[in-house]
Amino acid sequence: MSFLGVESSLTGRRWLGPSIELERASEALAQGTGLARPVCQVLARRGVPAAEAQAFLAPQLRDLLPDPRTLRDMERAAARVLAAVAGRQKIAVFADYDVDGGSSAALLVSWLRALGREATVYVPDRIDEGYGPNVPAMQALAKGHDLIICVDCGTLSHEPIAATGNTDVVVLDHHLGGETLPDAHAVVNPNRQDEDGSLGHLCAAAVVFLMLVEAGRQLREAGEKGPDLLGMLDLVALATVADVAPLVGVNRALVRQGLRVMARRDRPGLVALADVARMDSAPSAYAMGFLLGPRINAGGRIGKADLGARLLSTLDPHEAQALAERLDTLNTERRAIEEAVRMAALDQAEARGTDAPLAWAAGEGWHPGVVGIVASRLKETTNRPAVVIGFDGDEGKGSGRSVTGVDLGASIQRIAGEGLLVKGGGHRMAAGLTVMRDQLDPAMDRLSDLLGRQGAGSLGPADLRLDGMLMPGAATVELVEALETAGPFGAGASAPRFALPDLMVRHARKVGSGHLKVSLTDGMGQSIDAIAFGAFDGPIGATLARKDRARVHVAGRLDINTWSGRQSVQLRLEDAALATSG
Repeated sequence: MSFLGVESSLTGRRWLGPSIELERASEALAQGTGLARPVCQVLARRGVPAAEAQAFLAPQLRDLLPDPRTLRDMERAAARVLAAVAGRQKIAVFADYDVDGGSSAALLVSWLRALGREATVYVPDRIDEGYGPNVPAMQALAKGHDLIICVDCGTLSHEPIAATGNTDVVVLDHHLGGETLPDAHAVVNPNRQDEDGSLGHLCAAAVVFLMLVEAGRQLREAGEKGPDLLGMLDLVALATVADVAPLVGVNRALVRQGLRVMARRDRPGLVALADVARMDSAPSAYAMGFLLGPRINAGGRIGKADLGARLLSTLDPHEAQALAERLDTLNTERRAIEEAVRMAALDQAEARGTDAPLAWAAGEGWHPGVVGIVASRLKETTNRPAVVIGFDGDEGKGSGRSVTGVDLGASIQRIAGEGLLVKGGGHRMAAGLTVMRDQLDPAMDRLSDLLGRQGAGSLGPADLRLDGMLMPGAATVELVEALETAGPFGAGASAPRFALPDLMVRHARKVGSGHLKVSLTDGMGQSIDAIAFGAFDGPIGATLARKDRARVHVAGRLDINTWSGRQSVQLRLEDAALATSG
């Protein structure tokens, strides 16, 4: 049954409220804990019982951090890194070009620097070299280094790792492993096939962090003291959010603690980037995912691949400022490139039909640096796993993004093994692939079939799931702060959304590039301000901006807006429905 009788909102979605079982659970939580009912509604959705509510709202990393030694090869990897430090050996870090790779590299550089050691950081060019280690780069690094540490890559790099000869290679990764592992000194990866998968939700930076925890343990056992690791959690938090790792369990604790570290503004690169991005409030998961992450990624997408890693590891504020400004410029350029590809990909996918298990598009000359973002947009539009491929001659390089419950990485790896792809792999929610033009249609048909078997074809138009109903007077700063203790929110832990029923528009105006600012009242003296991003790209902007004072139901997330030192609640409006339509 639809919530507030909204079967088809202004954006065509059905509103779904909490089930009777969730309502009963939230009521029991409210009675057992004394917490605000909206907070209890969020906790009930997350399956938190009353006895564990306080621990959930104040997660302690020491209680949730797994023993690093539960991962295979961990002790061996940490011991080899410490041996390189003690022996003053030359160390190279081979990192992926995204936020996770850059953060992982910066973690190692910061840790080694604290021990008085430096490392060479190598990030492959996305276009010229592609993802992961390649033979020429690894051979070149091997000539001048005693140890190569591959971060956020390497698990499938048999030939490049074999090409390093006598130079030891340690892999710290999280991408899905194959049936065999490369001949490295150690391969630490929670998604190796001989792991139990219980830590499969960790990003690469979290795997690197666990290796550093193990190294610290080994140092203590030897009577020595290692660097402070808690001060490096800003990098782990950034990578976790930007890599869309689910914010559950230890990931949630890592991000919570990392946000506190980031708020201290100790890392010059993140300070400069936050200032360039005009972040005017305390760090949040939203800011990491939508303000900082895209700018760091811009270097690997359309600029120089190592800009992100350099920014995150520099100690020089002047260098940090220059790098941040460069990345901000690249991000603006990336948005323009992305928009052109997005429009073409969406037209193509719609012409093909979006009722199949897979939405996909391919085009000549589409920039490989933006196909992943466009795949994400296509996924959001169709509520289907999506793949977008850019061709250069007969070879196409693509990226895919999946929906909850559908393992895209495993399916792509399978069809690569069947010979339909040149190569491919990744993890559940994101993957990359290379395909020849004459295999494009067979490969996409096979991928669609595999995804359909996982239930992708049964996914209908996205419903809007709501945690409950609020009146404007109940939407206080104190309530929003209480809700934030149940966060951070993101992948695997969606932010609470509430419906505010039967309101009337007091003021409405268009701001920026198609956004709507609106003030809503319940007619009894209580009001709330709202902003709807991109509202004029669809029907919400035009409908709410009308002056006919129609009564509407609105839905979205609550934020705290700070202006001139004063705080107020603002609704990030995501959907609306005419109150008379129910």
